[in-house]
Amino acid sequence: MIHVIDKHDCCGCSACVQKCPKRCITMREDDEGFLYPEVNGEDCINCGLCEKVCPLLKKTDKRSPSGVFAVKNRNDNDRLEGSSGGVFIALARDVISDGGVVFGAVFDSEWEVRHVCSETLDGLKAMTSSKYLQSRIEDTYSEAQRYLETGRKVMFVGTPCQIAGLHGYLRHDYVNLLTVDILCHGVPSPGIWRRYLSDVFGKRDVFTNSSVDYKKMITSVNFREKTARGWHNYSIAVHGKTDLNAEKATLLLSESYMDNLFMCGFLNDMYLRPSCYRCKCKQGRSKSDLTLADYWGVKTLMPDFSDDIGVSLVMVNTEKGAAALATSGLETRSTDLSSAVKYNGGFKSVIREPKRRKEFFRLLLSGVSFAEVVKKTVKTPFYKKAYRSARRALRSILFR
Repeated sequence: MIHVIDKHDCCGCSACVQKCPKRCITMREDDEGFLYPEVNGEDCINCGLCEKVCPLLKKTDKRSPSGVFAVKNRNDNDRLEGSSGGVFIALARDVISDGGVVFGAVFDSEWEVRHVCSETLDGLKAMTSSKYLQSRIEDTYSEAQRYLETGRKVMFVGTPCQIAGLHGYLRHDYVNLLTVDILCHGVPSPGIWRRYLSDVFGKRDVFTNSSVDYKKMITSVNFREKTARGWHNYSIAVHGKTDLNAEKATLLLSESYMDNLFMCGFLNDMYLRPSCYRCKCKQGRSKSDLTLADYWGVKTLMPDFSDDIGVSLVMVNTEKGAAALATSGLETRSTDLSSAVKYNGGFKSVIREPKRRKEFFRLLLSGVSFAEVVKKTVKTPFYKKAYRSARRALRSILFR
C-alpha cells in the first residue's frame, strides 16, 4: 500500500492511482496546493502494484545522452509560439501526420494545468509553450496504453517525474512510444498560482458590488511571451476582459519574468513541490527518448546560430529519439553538453530548500496578500537588482 510519510518522496505523478485494480487511491490536495495519493484502506487488497509503479520508490541509474544539439525550427512563427526553439511542435506534427496521438499539458477552464491528448494538428496549439505549474496527469497513462496496444504511435511530453511515472506504469518498452521530458526547474504549486490569480485579477463589480471570478475574466495565459521583449527577457502575458460583457479581450498584464511576482517566487524556488528539491528523475533517470531545454548559453557558445526568437537544447537519449529528431526537419547543430550546463540551472537534481519556505506558506494561509508575502520572504539577489536598475536606466535614456 502506498503511504506518503515524507512529502519529498512523492512527485504526484498519479501512476499509483491509475494502476490500482480496485481504484481505491485518490489524489488529495494539501495546504500547499499539491496533490498526494490517499488510500481507502477498506478497499485495498494489498496487491502492491501501487508501490511497484512508483518512480521514486525504485533506484534508477543516471544515463548520459548519446548526442546533444542546438536546435531551431525553420518556421519563425513556430518558434515565437513555443518556449524556445519550436522543437515540440515539429515532433508532434510528425506523430499526428503519421496517424498517432500526442499527450501534453494545457490550461483548463479554471486556468490550471492538466494533461490531455490530441489526435489533430489543431489540438497541438494549446500544448505549445511552457506552463509553470504542476499539471494533473489524471488518467492519461492508461489512455496512452490503450492507444499503444492498438499499434498507434504515441508521443508523451512531460516533466522527468511524469515520464518516469509513465514508464513505471507501462512496465513495457513499446516501440511505438516516443517520450519527451523537459529540463525542469521544478514545479510550482497550483494552489499558489490560484491564489496569485485571485489576488491580481479578482475584483468587485462597481455596479452590483458582487465579486467577479477571475476564471471568467481571463482568456489566455502565456508564461513565455516573446514578441514584446524577446526570448532572453521573455514576459508573462495575460489577456482577458475587464468587463465580462465586453466583446473583445485586452491585455491585462505583461511583465518581464524578472519583474513578475509569481515568477519571482518560482525562480527563487519558494513554492516548488517538496520532491523537486531532491529530484530522483533527472539526469536520464526518467528513461525519456529526448530531453528538451532552452539553450541559454547559445549566444556565447554559438553566436552565429543565436537570435532572440529562441534556440533549444536537445539531448538525445535513445535510438528512437535520434530517429525522431533526424526526420523532424529541424535545423540542428552538434554541441557540447558540459558547456551548456554552465548556463542552465535546470540540470541540478538537488536544490537548496529556501529557509523561509514554511514562513511563506504560513503567512499566505493566514490571509496576507500574495504580493506582501513574496516581498517579505523572497530575497532578490543583488545581481538581479543591479540588472533591473541598469535596464530601467537604459530604457529611460532610450525613450527620453
